[in-house]
Amino acid sequence: MAPPARYCVPGERLCSTEEATAGSGTYTRHGFIFSSLAGCLEKKTEDNELPVVSVVRDSESQLLPNVGAVVTCKVCSINSRFAKVHILYVGSTPLKSTFRGTIRREDIRATERDKVEVYKSFRPSDIVLAKVISLGDAQSNYLLSTAENELGVVVARSEAGVPMVPISWCEMQCPRTHTKEFRKVARVQPQFLQT
Repeated sequence: MAPPARYCVPGERLCSTEEATAGSGTYTRHGFIFSSLAGCLEKKTEDNELPVVSVVRDSESQLLPNVGAVVTCKVCSINSRFAKVHILYVGSTPLKSTFRGTIRREDIRATERDKVEVYKSFRPSDIVLAKVISLGDAQSNYLLSTAENELGVVVARSEAGVPMVPISWCEMQCPRTHTKEFRKVARVQPQFLQT
């Protein structure tokens, strides 16, 4: 039975360069081998040579939103210039940890960009389909866009706490109170519908 894999964190000292050779996911400094990423330690020995020490990332945790990916996110807060979101899914794959994203006012719609009002497009706790357009910077993280018909709000709750029904590309209605609210509504494609 193989021993349980040791989990390493970036910068962790693994062994000396006399005991092993540095493999992928590692670096050497001052005669020691260190982990350059978080993952499981692997030691491979071939013939009579020194074992090769590598750190291998967990394949599931490697999934990151990349440019062009369609992501599902939840709106956290809005102001007059942008909506702040947490990215929950890339495609249909749930993320182990959430990433922050920003949908700027000019990236909400493809037409009449100067007339867009954020509060008429999203509300906090809306679930939104968006496309990653840039990896952004340390403050804003991922920049997202909903400027396509298929992108926008897919799930929204009314003030009565009931899931709302889309009635046009810019409005949703509460089935209980029949109150209409403005949203940038997504025309959801069949591949994004959860069955």
